[in-house]
Amino acid sequence: MRILIADDHDLLRDALVAFLEQEDNIEAHAAKDLPSACALIDGDWTYDLVLLDYNMPGMNGLEGLKVAGELSGVHRVALMSGEANRDIAEQALDMGAVGFIPKTLPAKSLVNAIKFMAMGEKYAPLDFMTAEPEGADHPLSQSLTGREFQVLKGLTEGKSNKEIARDLDLSEPTVKLHIKTLYRKLDVANRTQAALLARDQGVF
Repeated sequence: MRILIADDHDLLRDALVAFLEQEDNIEAHAAKDLPSACALIDGDWTYDLVLLDYNMPGMNGLEGLKVAGELSGVHRVALMSGEANRDIAEQALDMGAVGFIPKTLPAKSLVNAIKFMAMGEKYAPLDFMTAEPEGADHPLSQSLTGREFQVLKGLTEGKSNKEIARDLDLSEPTVKLHIKTLYRKLDVANRTQAALLARDQGVF
């Protein structure tokens, strides 16, 4: 069984490859971006599963899933993401992905899910796919996008832009843009006021 793990986070990618290669009869390859993954797929290798990180370089969101899936010989492509966004997962599955893995899964569960998909099954964690977004029924959340809501949660936890960016697999400039939009929508002047407003209204 041969599996390709494509992710630009060195630590996670290398850890997954190491975990998989401890298993019997599994050969794991790694790529740090979509072009590198496509080069391996188009090369001398055939894969039982290609696992793509949603936010790595070259992906352009779900477009990368389509690109990889259309390469010759590739029939089983799955998506993983640290965003843990159910809408993205549902769209990926509708496009033909064989599974979606949130990076929040424990390491053992991640490896088991990868093996499960490589053996021909589909996978998406039931609790993740059926869970209601936190605060979804709160009036304040109705004016925010899902990403803005996640950024606001980071602000209420006192996290820096860098920490929020890391948690959500975003760039810092993107986080700054979301925060700027949050200020406008919430009619506040800074991150402290935004966090206090969210807490005072019982959003988190």
